[in-house]
Amino acid sequence: MSSTYGENLKLSIFGQSHGPAIGMTLDGIPAGLPVDLDRLQEFLNRRAPGQNDWSTPRKEEDRPEFLAGLVDGYTCGAPIAAVIHNKNTRSGDYANLKDCPRPGHADYTAQIKYGGFQDAAGGGHFSGRLTAPLCIAGGLCKQWLEEMGIRIGAQIACIGSVNDDFMDYVNPELERLNPEFPVFNNYCAKEMKSVIAYARENHDSVGGIIRCAVTGLPAGLGEPMFGGVENRISQIVFGIPAVKAIEFGDIGPIGAVCGSDVNDNYVIENGKISTQTNHCGGILGGITNGMPVIFEVTIKPTPSISRPQQSVSLSKMETTTLEIKGRHDPCIVPRAVPVIEAAAAIAIYDLILGNTQTDRRK
Repeated sequence: MSSTYGENLKLSIFGQSHGPAIGMTLDGIPAGLPVDLDRLQEFLNRRAPGQNDWSTPRKEEDRPEFLAGLVDGYTCGAPIAAVIHNKNTRSGDYANLKDCPRPGHADYTAQIKYGGFQDAAGGGHFSGRLTAPLCIAGGLCKQWLEEMGIRIGAQIACIGSVNDDFMDYVNPELERLNPEFPVFNNYCAKEMKSVIAYARENHDSVGGIIRCAVTGLPAGLGEPMFGGVENRISQIVFGIPAVKAIEFGDIGPIGAVCGSDVNDNYVIENGKISTQTNHCGGILGGITNGMPVIFEVTIKPTPSISRPQQSVSLSKMETTTLEIKGRHDPCIVPRAVPVIEAAAAIAIYDLILGNTQTDRRK
């Protein structure tokens, strides 16, 4: 099923952008794991809409209601189920999109796939709104990973042509990221916000790149070929709307470098094997080598922009001009940062569950 992810845990996401509620179920989680709902809400607030000048004005609390799986602040072994009720919807803004698809959006492909039975309001189940339940699952997995000493954080690497300071791939220093706008250099944050404001004022949008790091991972997670760490992370990351590319490590332009430039030399420090550099991004042969796992995700500009665009009328089979209504982010990148972290947390926790089960069979 396209809305289900995982080999050792099973995550299912359901709902539509303007439906009564959206939610998730998370199965395969051991009993007895602590859950801090206040910390989870803080994480969800990072993704929630309507909180600042660079996001959509749609306001939603994104406060999850847990229906199953938690008892007295701990997992109980049953599938975890949670919903978020949609409250601030304006479905009439999308009434014409089944006939006149938005350029760059999934309206046309959804029409072909589902023959007009799809929910077009707010993008239906193609909407970025569905990343809220993904963040419920990912926020929980982040808490459990932190109990093991594994930390996940992401930076806004660039928005438009403005780049943040580069992350150290050996020591990412995630604690230095600005919690309000996750960059290392606050001057870059100011410039990025100006780029977003310019796009909004011109009825346009802008994209960017998010760089994510996972620290504290042991060596040996993952499998060769189709079970590699890159495969598992990429599968869930590409389930996030607006993601167009993912790259692991820091190899640079392949045709312009040599093996001697990007091979990571091994060293022994304090009785532990590590590498001097981390161009491979912590993964070799699909398996972690004990260094931080680093990857970059390219986020395309939000396709829903308010300037007139050329489209077609599917009923009349003629070109027409489309003017999009509704409330949309001029740049989805800042709100997508916790979503990328959530996706990484789910993938890594799934891998660790599989590794634990393998260890028990030995």
